[in-house]
Amino acid sequence: MEATILGEPLPYEDRIRGVGSFKYVDVEEYFNLHRKTLEDFEGFWASIARELEWFKPFERVVEPGDHPYVYKWFSGGLINISYLALDRNVRGGRKNKVAYIWEGEPVDEGGVPREVRKLTYYDLYREVNRVAYMLRNSFGLRKGDRVAIYLPMIPELPIFMLVAARLGVIFTVVFAGFTAENLAVRINDLGATLLITADGFYRRGRIIRLKDVADRALETTPTVKSVIVVRRLGLKDVNMVEGRDYWFDELMKGVPSNVYVEPEPMESNETLYVLYTSGTTGRPKGIMHDHGGYAVLLHATMKWVFDIRDDDVYYCTADIGWVTGHSYIVFGPLIEGATIVMYEGAPDYPAPDRVWSIVERYGVTILYTTPILVRMLMRFGDGWVKRHDRSTLRLIHSVGEPINPAAWRWLYEVVGERRCPVGSTWWMTETGGILISHAPGLALAPLKPGTNGPPLPGVDADVVDEEGEPIEPGRKGFLVIKRPWPGMPAAPTGMWGDPGRYRQVYWEKIPGKGLFFTGDWAIKDADGYIWVLGRADEVLKVAGHRIGTYELESILVSHKAVAEAAVVGAPDPVKGEVPVAFVTLREGFTRTKELEEELKQWVRDKYGSIAVPTHVFFVSKLPKTRSGKIMRRLLIAILTNKPLGDITTLEDEAAVEEARKAYEELSRELKEVTYR
Repeated sequence: MEATILGEPLPYEDRIRGVGSFKYVDVEEYFNLHRKTLEDFEGFWASIARELEWFKPFERVVEPGDHPYVYKWFSGGLINISYLALDRNVRGGRKNKVAYIWEGEPVDEGGVPREVRKLTYYDLYREVNRVAYMLRNSFGLRKGDRVAIYLPMIPELPIFMLVAARLGVIFTVVFAGFTAENLAVRINDLGATLLITADGFYRRGRIIRLKDVADRALETTPTVKSVIVVRRLGLKDVNMVEGRDYWFDELMKGVPSNVYVEPEPMESNETLYVLYTSGTTGRPKGIMHDHGGYAVLLHATMKWVFDIRDDDVYYCTADIGWVTGHSYIVFGPLIEGATIVMYEGAPDYPAPDRVWSIVERYGVTILYTTPILVRMLMRFGDGWVKRHDRSTLRLIHSVGEPINPAAWRWLYEVVGERRCPVGSTWWMTETGGILISHAPGLALAPLKPGTNGPPLPGVDADVVDEEGEPIEPGRKGFLVIKRPWPGMPAAPTGMWGDPGRYRQVYWEKIPGKGLFFTGDWAIKDADGYIWVLGRADEVLKVAGHRIGTYELESILVSHKAVAEAAVVGAPDPVKGEVPVAFVTLREGFTRTKELEEELKQWVRDKYGSIAVPTHVFFVSKLPKTRSGKIMRRLLIAILTNKPLGDITTLEDEAAVEEARKAYEELSRELKEVTYR
């Protein structure tokens, strides 16, 4: 079968050259540059690291750590990422430059946001110092202590992250859409003694009572001694336990405005934060990132990938609860002195043009978004985009999963009006920052719709077979990283408290080769561009055949009628599993039996009869988390008549009820046919 992304053939030869005012190079010239960075691997990364400000210069570039496959970067160097983000900018001429433009979700009848806050670098610097002073003096926090941050998308979230970094306190941010159980697991694994949360926040016009969720988690988190609560909503009936819970604003009342807390000099490899992967099976994995190597990778990628300039207004649509927000809403942009737009709520609330209104309102120049959001907004048509001025945009990138060529072209042609390079960055929680992408800020190689692009300078990525051997261009294999990189999981253990698991999950899937196993399928084309195709472990087993759910979803979405699709496996006594599809339709298409048969035939033609869904359910929306991930387990629960389990991260419960109703109606029809 021809390789596809969302059902579209990979356009290996479809090249777009010389977009915008970026320096253009051909493929051969880019890879000549890339090869030189690998030939002097350590010298190259040392030169990038020296562009940052170190309290003490590093002595070595990279060396093995105390555990197998855990590497130390820039050993001997002393640094602090909070200093790089704040002090360096305040002292370097950006004191009065806006750091954050924050917009709350609620709007007036005319669509005007009710709450907008603007914080300059000096505002941010002073507030971080004040909060650091309070935490050190009121709670005794010192280097090596551990805290959990459970906050929505409000300015206090990056403030507390910068405070923890300044003090050398190890922190974990827990996505505000997670349940009490998820919060408790992460607190207990880290051993956090302080929890920072809020009374609540807005989501699609609803009030989410976050402190109530935190209270349920605190019933099973014995290490937590104190809780700080930010008043986001001003709720009057918040449960506050005397001697444990404290209002943030009350704690700050007596703190002078001009206090200064010296940033803790951190050895480059010392832990900055621990971020837990979703943990859909088993205990979540706590990935560790450090101060030095992580800062170097973010500094490099903000320059190469985003071409960040002093007059840019940068908007990332992710949530800080995920690694994208850590790296490219907080630390990366702040290190470079960017102006960052930060939005609290749902990207299509109260209408599908919220993202485009933000772009127009603040003159956004760089947009970093996700293919899931792009495909959702495409569904509403071009009109919502075109009603807003987007002339300030000069660069667009996506992140999170493969972007299909049609979605890429929509960003390029409709959103960016053919003026803006459009890229698809590849990286993951474990890499810390972007490793595969076009690099307009360095040299813009030809664009190909849907590709992730070439590996970045100093990054040795490849596509290999099950034995770890490189495969010929155009064949699907495993994406691997062949040598260490700054920003990788940090010493001493890579994964919090579990070096053995880190080794097994990432380094021993292909034994004896020393390859970092990403878990993604990918193809490398003849030019050396990498096309990531999705997770290698998301498969159905149909009559002994392994079929990727993402491949089937890709094929369905490539049909002109389909906006989004989710494919899951239903138990079958003969085949083991059979595919079942839930799809949403584009505007102008109607749910009919004829369309269902047409979609089945579409899959048959594009993949083969073994992959044809037994049923296609038409729904108006798919069940998703608040971060936009499709919750396939809920669809499986419906098909198997099992409890839904935890649904507190669910964006809209109506999506589940609609899917259940569609399934129940089909079941009744089948029973009636059987009876007759």
